[in-house]
Amino acid sequence: MNFIFTRESFKSSPALYYAGNLTEIDKKYLDAPALSDTLFSTSNFREFATQLSDINPQQKDYNWGTAELYTWKTYNGKSASGIVYKPEDYNPKKKYPLICYFYEKLSDGLYNYQSPAPTPSRLNIPFFVSRGYIVLAPDIEYSNGHPGKSAYDYIASGARALVKQGLVDSNKIGIQGQSWGGYQVAYLITKTKLFKAAWAGAPVANMTSAYGGIRWESGLNRQFQYEKQQSRIGATLWEKPQLYIENSPLFHLPNVQTPLVIMHNDADGAVPWYQGIELFTGLRRLGKPVWMLNYNNEAHNLMERRNRKDIQIREQQFFDWQLKGEKPARWLTDGVPATEKGKDWGLETE
Repeated sequence: MNFIFTRESFKSSPALYYAGNLTEIDKKYLDAPALSDTLFSTSNFREFATQLSDINPQQKDYNWGTAELYTWKTYNGKSASGIVYKPEDYNPKKKYPLICYFYEKLSDGLYNYQSPAPTPSRLNIPFFVSRGYIVLAPDIEYSNGHPGKSAYDYIASGARALVKQGLVDSNKIGIQGQSWGGYQVAYLITKTKLFKAAWAGAPVANMTSAYGGIRWESGLNRQFQYEKQQSRIGATLWEKPQLYIENSPLFHLPNVQTPLVIMHNDADGAVPWYQGIELFTGLRRLGKPVWMLNYNNEAHNLMERRNRKDIQIREQQFFDWQLKGEKPARWLTDGVPATEKGKDWGLETE
């Protein structure tokens, strides 16, 4: 038997390999659990596989990163797991700034290669890791009726576990999330002072108003999501209104002390962008540090590359300012009025 296949990891971009004479290999490793285990094991791999392609040789010129499965105990005593990404030149004697990035469960991507290209709105993990950040991507187990508290139990406990282990500076922890992850960012900063910087993309801020809305792209009523699907409330607004209030960041904004950047676009077909407006205006009314980015005619996730590049720059500037002490860009200190968009980018630092 002869095989041509691809192989990748967080450290190695996908490459094409050839393996021949697998019948003889199978005889040699008869005691192996399976031929595939033998073929792809680290210790035996180079013995019978020949690399045919190398499309990313320039990576060796950059500080890359590593990915490893990490486990800890949550506040309720449950076992938790996630991925910890560290810089390639990680020094165990040093404490690093941390960014937590999350969306349901991500540990199945432990071996995925991630290009440092500008993303639609997710955290650009290899980019930040290369710049000296540690990134934690925790898996979250949700309980019906309390999705916000579930996120807090897993995300905050994971961050504190890394602090306790000595990897992370407790005063330099940030969070970033998009959509369902953006909602959790907004919720978490109402419950803890742990995070020093937060970035929420397309968040739901008020489940009571979002419940009665529609998905503008499809016209689908949003009630199903809260009663039975991702939001996991498990009841109608009238059956358990207290759960909708408990899980809505808007009603708990006086507790916020974390600087927050919101991205919500006016052509978002999944989460109506008035949710971002409610969150922004609420925090502004309370005198909290908050910024809002709106990319005109853009969807739930950014599609235009120029906008992906722009948000990448702004995320770097924001987290570097809050977590590394670097000088802030002018859009952070002075803001840029909507009437000046496209004319004044505000990206320069003083």
